[in-house]
Amino acid sequence: MAIVVGYVPTKEGRAALKTAAAEARLRNTKMIVINSNRGGRDLDAEEARRYEDELAAVRQQLDEVGVEHEVRQLVRGLEPAEDLIAVAEETGAQMIVIGLRRRTPVGKLILGSNAQRILLDAPCAVLAVKAEH
Repeated sequence: MAIVVGYVPTKEGRAALKTAAAEARLRNTKMIVINSNRGGRDLDAEEARRYEDELAAVRQQLDEVGVEHEVRQLVRGLEPAEDLIAVAEETGAQMIVIGLRRRTPVGKLILGSNAQRILLDAPCAVLAVKAEH
């Protein structure tokens, strides 16, 4: 069993990472960090290097707090929701943790399409967290 967390280098991504690490410690289980990119023209070499540096920092941070982990950068042309759900199914995850950003009043009527898909299609519990102020 594992906890899968969707990670992007934003305050929402960091909040999801922090919460997932706490859940992994609480449940004494492995954490799988997923950074999903569509690739192609949307991801240039400089941006890919920046993500690699950020993920190296995530590995170091999780090593320092003693959380068993695996970090995967997926560039398969899929939506992040598809990648997170696939990894959750593959690993028999007990939970997916995602970060949600604040929305305008109109935006609150519609969740982000990736968040909505994960919430509706995940094979396990989903914990959605907001960034700290």
